[in-house]
Amino acid sequence: MRVCIYGAGAMGTSLGACLAGEDPALAVDFVTRNRAHVEALNERGAVLVRKTGDRTVRVHALLPEEMTREYDVIFLATKQRQNEAIAHFLAPFLKRDGALVTVQNGLPEEKLAAILGPNRVYGCALGWGAELLSSGTVGLTSEGELCLAFGAYGRGDKTETLRDLLSSAFSVTAGNLAEIRYSKLVVNAAFSTLSAVSGLSFGELAKRHKKPVLSLMKETIAVAKAAGCKRLVQNGHDILSLFSSPFAALILPVAMKKHRDIRSGMLKDLREGRPCDVDFVAGAVIGAGEALGVPTPRLSAAVALVHGIENGRLGIDPENLERL
Repeated sequence: MRVCIYGAGAMGTSLGACLAGEDPALAVDFVTRNRAHVEALNERGAVLVRKTGDRTVRVHALLPEEMTREYDVIFLATKQRQNEAIAHFLAPFLKRDGALVTVQNGLPEEKLAAILGPNRVYGCALGWGAELLSSGTVGLTSEGELCLAFGAYGRGDKTETLRDLLSSAFSVTAGNLAEIRYSKLVVNAAFSTLSAVSGLSFGELAKRHKKPVLSLMKETIAVAKAAGCKRLVQNGHDILSLFSSPFAALILPVAMKKHRDIRSGMLKDLREGRPCDVDFVAGAVIGAGEALGVPTPRLSAAVALVHGIENGRLGIDPENLERL
């Protein structure tokens, strides 16, 4: 089987390195526009830094213009702003019976399926955080077992193939795509957005800023229910039950313990003066809410804060949380 990680940044590199490290016979190509990262991956391998110890995996990396092969599976790990153009670019490199697995946050599958066909598209939610420490070196910012969940946008002909592939390196759940997506969105729409506007870690938000976090989580849960989700499972627990209870504020710091050191990837984009993906994460929930008739005023206010920072009208500051 030949696998491509398209968008081998922090998350893509960690995903691909774990797969390649568990099965050296598996052909995995790491594709990124970051030339220095490509050179470091090819020269020294992918270095994964964890509290439990570092690991180096020999890998093969290349630039997009160097792609020549067809792949059985392509994992898409880029930002979403160019998804339609990327899908058209990748179409010749995906086998006719291949699978495009997007590990992006939000709800990206519909637009990808319109180009590649619904039965070739799968969505995957990664249950860990990572950051690029230097070219070729990625730090994992979540503790414990590496978990992921995936589901089919269409028929799911490759579900068992993907389960076998991913189970070699991760704890894997396959299930209803909408429930998998909203399980992640309940966390990302709240924590990633608020981390971006405040500069705080997920752990700091969970301990000291519960009210804005829970308000965004509850709006996302309301949209998920309207979308037909019956259960939103993370780490064996149903978020619908936990965060619809009167004890949600007490549960929040415990639930985020594994991810307490994470800061939103959108925060890095804002600090470096780049537009971030908030419109494809919290914005995806807002769009779904509009279609389903569910109001999301707090999410809309949070997204407006992010755009205020992008436009230079606001700075990154914990005081932004008071505006919600």
